[in-house]
Amino acid sequence: MTLVRTWLLSWCFASGVAAAAVPMSYALDDTEVRDVHARALNRDYQVFVALPASYRSSNRRYPVLFVTDANYAFPVARGIAQRLAKHAGMEEVIVVGLSYAMGDTPVFSRRRDYTPDVPRRRDYVSDMPGRTPVFGEAQAYGRFIAADVFPLIAANYRADMSRKIFVGHSYGSLLGLQLLLSEPRTFDHYILGSPSLWFDQGVMFDREQVYAKSHKDLPASVFFGIGGRETLPRDRKRSRTEENADMVADLCDFDAALKSHRYPNLKSRLEVFMDEDHASVFPLVLTHGLRAYLKKVR
Repeated sequence: MTLVRTWLLSWCFASGVAAAAVPMSYALDDTEVRDVHARALNRDYQVFVALPASYRSSNRRYPVLFVTDANYAFPVARGIAQRLAKHAGMEEVIVVGLSYAMGDTPVFSRRRDYTPDVPRRRDYVSDMPGRTPVFGEAQAYGRFIAADVFPLIAANYRADMSRKIFVGHSYGSLLGLQLLLSEPRTFDHYILGSPSLWFDQGVMFDREQVYAKSHKDLPASVFFGIGGRETLPRDRKRSRTEENADMVADLCDFDAALKSHRYPNLKSRLEVFMDEDHASVFPLVLTHGLRAYLKKVR
């Protein structure tokens, strides 16, 4: 077999037929990947870091954009942030992508890490054979971000840690709401797209009321965005369940509830992007959410 293979390779080169090269992986410029151990959770994650174009040639510090669901959202956030800086004159930012737990599927990881409690609904099926679905660890995951991710970024990059931006979508926005209603100063600005407010029969509405009863202020800047098509067909009765949720109406109700308390230091804005749905709206939410916070520098 060795002689035959050698003869075939010799014939290919003699005939001008080059052996197919192994394709190289595509890497995003000025990006890094760092492993981080969640000490309290005893799990391992990665953070993806994208540096702004001027980072190598300046000594200044940059606002930091932390984005959940990094497998999808990190390259999108990097691209949008860089284009806003280059073509719209906005501030540059460091983009940090928060990965799913190493060894877990995205579905398994985000159900556990992004949700605020264990739902009363019991028919969820795990996509990891032999492992029961886990929910309700958003508060613990938020502590991991503050205790392990923030120090990692502060120690290794010229990050302005007084200007931290949170970006989440769907379940990722549930995590953002959990932080907003428990430790609002964790981030300076929250960009929350299409939050799954139907989760556990609208538990975040209950959390909002509990917060309001014991607090006179909510010191936070929040940009809510959602697709205009994230509604319920007219022939179906609305409820706070995944199957019958009117996500636009839910978000309008939640934003109105926040504003009704007249918190002196809450800045809240809601945008509905018509003709967009749950899958397509994220880039618009991120773009407008960044414009609502970042400064124009030219």
